[in-house]
Order: sequence, then structure tokens, then C-alpha cells
Amino acid sequence: MLKMVTFFQGFPGQQSVPGTLNFAGSPQKPRSTSEAESETSMSEASSEDLMPSPEAPDGEEESAKKKEKKSKGLANMFSVFTKGKKKKKDQPRLSDLEVQPKSRPELDGPLPTVEELKEALEHGRLEVAWQVLALERQLEAAAAAGGTSNEELVWRQSKVEALYVLLCDQVLGVLRRPLEAAPERLSQALAVVSQEELEDRRASGGPLAAALEATRPRRWLQRWRGVVAEVAAERLDAQPATAPEGRSEAESRFLHMGRTMKEDLEVVVERLKPLFPDEFNVVRTYAESYHYHFASHLCALAQFELCERDTYLLLLWVQNLYPNDILNSPKLAQELQGVRLGSLLPPKQIRLLEAMFLSNEVTSVKQLMARALELESQRWTQDVAPQSLDGHCHSELAIDILQIISQGQTKAENITSDVGMQIKQLLLVELAALLRSYQRAFDEFLEKSKLLRNYRVNIMANINNCLFFRTSVEQRWQIPHDSLNRLLEPLKDLKAHGFDTLLQSLFLDLKPLFKKFTQTRWAKPVETLEEIITTVSSSLPEFSELQDCFREELMETVHLHLVKEYIIRLCKRRLVLKTAEQQQQLARHILANADAIQGFCTENGSTATWLHRALPMIAEIIRLQDSSAIKIEVATYATWYPDFSKGHLNAILAIKGNLPSSEVRSIRNILDINTGVQEPPRPLFSLIKVT
Repeated sequence: MLKMVTFFQGFPGQQSVPGTLNFAGSPQKPRSTSEAESETSMSEASSEDLMPSPEAPDGEEESAKKKEKKSKGLANMFSVFTKGKKKKKDQPRLSDLEVQPKSRPELDGPLPTVEELKEALEHGRLEVAWQVLALERQLEAAAAAGGTSNEELVWRQSKVEALYVLLCDQVLGVLRRPLEAAPERLSQALAVVSQEELEDRRASGGPLAAALEATRPRRWLQRWRGVVAEVAAERLDAQPATAPEGRSEAESRFLHMGRTMKEDLEVVVERLKPLFPDEFNVVRTYAESYHYHFASHLCALAQFELCERDTYLLLLWVQNLYPNDILNSPKLAQELQGVRLGSLLPPKQIRLLEAMFLSNEVTSVKQLMARALELESQRWTQDVAPQSLDGHCHSELAIDILQIISQGQTKAENITSDVGMQIKQLLLVELAALLRSYQRAFDEFLEKSKLLRNYRVNIMANINNCLFFRTSVEQRWQIPHDSLNRLLEPLKDLKAHGFDTLLQSLFLDLKPLFKKFTQTRWAKPVETLEEIITTVSSSLPEFSELQDCFREELMETVHLHLVKEYIIRLCKRRLVLKTAEQQQQLARHILANADAIQGFCTENGSTATWLHRALPMIAEIIRLQDSSAIKIEVATYATWYPDFSKGHLNAILAIKGNLPSSEVRSIRNILDINTGVQEPPRPLFSLIKVT
């Protein structure tokens, strides 16, 4: 899997401190519409609503009494918010943080004035939240009791709502940057939100006086979620550093958003979760907000015409890095287990992008492979000598081709294993086409470049290429043997054509030597064969630059040629032996020659054991005089070499001049019997034409 950390390493301008959620560094955006509406509701509550009423009491004596009562009231309120601050083992709950106002606050004296509460809130004193709540309840009680004019109730409600606007700003300000607040202050803000949620539930169950406007539910917990969404947008929308050379703007944006989300959520888990009550679902809330903004950005990006690289990166993030390296990272996996965030893009959009990626990648691979083959063939025609690696002629073509394909395969697998399987079939088709083009280019080189100085070493370099192609394909793709052979068929032909070209001059030199067998009527078979073996032996050192396996295959080709040419000489019908003694003497010569050929070829690497019986069994047919024994030997021979035909048998039997025509026909008919043997995997007699 392609890990996200490999993208992050060395990326400049991303210097967020690990374990720190940099809310403070994010520019504030205007509050959401819901917040603005709440601030302007209830008679357009504002700071003007907190100005003293003309009907409000006045005078120094009463002011002094109020200050005294205020001090006592604030002390009581502070004790309510700060009591129970002992360390708890369990996660706090809303019920643990409830602010329980007394049902009869007047027992502790009058509440502070609106102006005093306004001043306290402006100084960020959240402990006065109880008095604001008490004012609200006092107003509800007055409205329910009657005796207060509607104008007075509306005026008093506007003051209370203005205080709530200030309180809400203070509370959400703390919760916007929770890591900047002192633990006690953060706890107070959380307690206020919790109490407001309880008050919302309480208010929903009772009637409201006709003169008062409905101000609940205030939904402060929902407003807090809106603040988290704003913070997520600010963090993810922050401009990343200038993209390093080689990285697109989209790639830099992916890196910034992915790293920011991962680091911020880890901070939420490590530092905020222990402070927030369970009912806040703080990890879920932050995760959903970041996910939503990340997804919105990618959905918008996906609507544009993307370049090939950005299409791949988009899929890589959506299908791999985001779910595996962020959501399933060690610090977040368990915390997000129950949070169903889903994919960053809808399935239909993902399928479309995957189709685009596959098309782009296959086209790119095809073009790169064609270019690599073109450059390689240019080196051949320009008579550039191949490299030498471990004493063998070496070409980089196979390495280049397989690396191009491997990179395309790896990219697809980095997205998903399913995309990897899809591109595998497409790449195999393109590889098959490339190998056919390779064979055609090589055949053209063989035909047109015979006079070049490095002609033969370049042939050997290309033959050696076949080994790397085969082993790499076998290791990279587990495909059926038959399919593999069909795929690599052009390489088999390329190798065969290369061997034919390399051995062409040797075989031409051997032709007049083999003619000596018939010219001398097998009078000097030992000397003739020694001359043939000496000629072959002198040419073998040139082929040391082939890979060992191909040197063995080439020696098998030589072995086959020697056996085939020897049989051709026997089938020329120029030798007729009338006596059994002559036939037995020829059989002994053939056996001696067969042993010499087999020994020489095996010593030099040939593993063509299937050729070992070809000459000795012909010698046995020539040696035998009994018709029935000859029939058995012929039938056995046909099982080993199914392409042994009546024509070949006639040519061999022609040597036996003492064999009547009727017996020849009887022996020949033995080949009409179906032995059930399938066509041979390697031809021998089908290469030999008889007249």
C-alpha cells in the first residue's frame, strides 16, 4: 500500500506542531446565518437593550445595596459552576455538568442588574450564566402571575435576550478555540451549553405567556456543531505552501487537507475527548465536519477536467490514503469505528474516475513501451554494441518494458485491488501487442543489417532478453500455463529466428562435410564425423555470451541438426547393401557415429535426450534380417518418433538390398496401425524431405 507518510516527508510549509490543534491560527469567518438570526430576534435584542430603563430604580443607597447583593449572588453562582471539580475517572456527562439553579433565588437576595450582568459577560465571566437563566425564569414567572403590562414584559425580555446574545458569544468563543482556554473556563462553557440544552427540553413541555415571544429551543449544542464546521473549513481551506517542483496544485491541496485532518483529529482524540462530556460526541462531530468539507472540496474538483496525474491522485486519496492512512490510522481507527463517514466521492463518480484512470494509464503504458522499443531498435541499426553483464550480452529493453508495465500495475493496485485486477488484463493485452511488434522489428533487423559489425552480438542480446521477459511475467502475473505460452509466443519465434541466423554460417560449413558420407559410401564415417565435430566445436566459443539456458538450447538445435543431416544422408537411396554382413557393418558405423554425436552434444550442454534413439534404432532396423523382428523395431520406432512416415521407412529399407518387395510392403504396412501416440512436441522426420 502506498503510505501517506511518503507524500508528507519533505513537504515544506506544513509545520503544524504535532498534538496541537491550531484553531487560534485560523482566521475567523462571519458567524453562520442561524447565529445572526438568533442575535437579532426578540425585539432586535442588542447592547442598546441593556441600557438602564427610565423606570429602573436609582440612587446611591440602592446602588450600594445592589452591589452588596451582587457580590453575594456572584459568589453563590461561582460555587455552583466550580463545585465538584475533583478528578473523575469516568467521562463527564451532561447530567454531571448541569447548573442547578435554585427554585427560589430571591432567598439569597435580589439578582444583579442587567447592566451588571452585561459588564460581567463583556469581561468573559461565564459564572454569571446562572443569573441570566434566573432572570429568564423570573420573567416567565412574572408573565404567568399577571399584573405586569405587556410593554414591561417585552422590554424585560429584550434585556434577557441581549444578555443571552453576549453569553452565547462568550461560550462559543471559548469552544471555538478550546485548547486556548483554561480548563476551568472550558468546563464552564461546556456546562453552560449543557444547561441550555436542559432548559430547551424543559421549555418545550410548558405553555408560554401570550406577551412573550418563544425564544427556545436555543439549540446551543447545534450552534457549537456549526462552529466546529466553520473551524474545519478554516483549517482545510488554509492556503498550503507553494507546491514543490514536480507537484501540481491539486496534489499540494490533497496533502494539506489530508495532513491537517489527520493531525487535527488526533489532537481531538488525545486532548479534547477527555474534557468533553460523552453527549457532545466531540470526536464524531469534528470527524464529520472535516469529512464533509474534505468531500465537498473533492466533489467540486472532480467536476473539472483533470490531468492524468490529478485523476490518479484523486482516486488514490479517495480509495486508499483517506480510508486507510487517515480514518484507519493507529490513533483514530478505534475512535472512528462507529462513525459512518462514508466515501469522499459518490460511487458513480468514483467509477467514472476509475474508467478515466484505466484509459489514461493504458494509453500511457502503450506509448512508453512503443518509445522504448523504438529507441532500442535504433541502437541495433546504428550498430551500437550491447552492454555486457556477467559475461553475457545484455539489453535493457526487457527491463524497461517490464518496469513500465509494473509501474502501471502498481499505481492501479495502490487505488484498490479491484482496479489492479482490471488493469492487469488490459496491460497483458498491450504486452502481447508489444511483443509482436518486437518480433517484427527484430526480424527486420535480421534481414536488413547483416553487414553491421555488431550484428551477431546484438542478436545474442535480444535472445537473452527473452529470459528476463519470461521470468518477470511469470513472477508478476500468475496466469495459466497455456495463456502464458500464447502471450510469449512471439519471443519463442524471435529466439528461433535468432538461433537460425547465428547458426546459419555453421550449418553451411557442415553441408559439404555431411555429403562426404554418401560420396564415400560410408567408407570413412569415423573420419568424416570427426571433421564435422571439429568444425562445430570451433564455433561454440562465440556463443558463450548467451545466457546458460540459451546456450543449452542452441546446443540442442545443433544436436538436432547433426542427427537430422545424418538421417538425410541415409535416406538418399545412394547406398544399397546386398549382404547381411555389409548391412551389419553399416549398422556398427551408425552406432559409433550416434555415440560420438550424443557424447559431444551432451558434453557441450545439450539436454535433447529425445534424440538419443533416433540413429541407434535406424541402425538396428538395418542390422536385423528377420522380417518380423524388423516390424517390431519399426513399430517401436514409430512410437518414439510419430512423424516417421512410410516414405522415410522406404528410404531406410532401400539400403537393405536383399529384402524382397513383398516383405518391404508388409513392413511398411505396420505404420498403418494406430499406436495412439499424439503428435510429437518436437519435430524430427517432418523436417526431412524424402523422394
